[in-house]
Amino acid sequence: MLTEIAPPAFDIDLELLYATADNLSGVPIYRSAVCLLHPDAARRLTDAIRLARGIGCRLRVYDAFRPTEAQWRLWQAFPDPTYIADPRLGSNHSRGVAIDLTLADAAGVPLDMGTGFDEMTERSHHGRSDLTAKQQRNRAKLLGVMVAAGWEHYPSEWWHYQLPDAESYPLLTDAAAGGRLM
Repeated sequence: MLTEIAPPAFDIDLELLYATADNLSGVPIYRSAVCLLHPDAARRLTDAIRLARGIGCRLRVYDAFRPTEAQWRLWQAFPDPTYIADPRLGSNHSRGVAIDLTLADAAGVPLDMGTGFDEMTERSHHGRSDLTAKQQRNRAKLLGVMVAAGWEHYPSEWWHYQLPDAESYPLLTDAAAGGRLM
């Protein structure tokens, strides 16, 4: 049911930070760095890759499908519903229809977005005017690419995008990934 997102089938850079200790929990959330999406989201990602290429950029993916078990680990590390979906309600990552990513230049260097990925502060929200003009343009580029490819943004995180009607997709556990992540 899930599509693996990896080169060469998907011309992206992968930096799956939840498979490392370099994330807000300080410990690896996943036991292996596997990137998966629902097939509907994978098709939209292909469109976003094409659009990013058209402006001389690449996409760098930080997270995609997140099993419900992983959502509980993140919630335990940072139980703030502004940034981490309450696992009792479900995360769109756990439906396989949300992705965390950024734009990089043609050489693969991430563009400056004003904050890092998973910086859970108001400076990470969309529409910030207290960023430099370049940082605002970079966020607007990412937003334009993703919205043009059919994704919706999440207002509190410049890096998070999801499919419209995400709640219509079922919540999935690591079993949907063949037990590869947890």
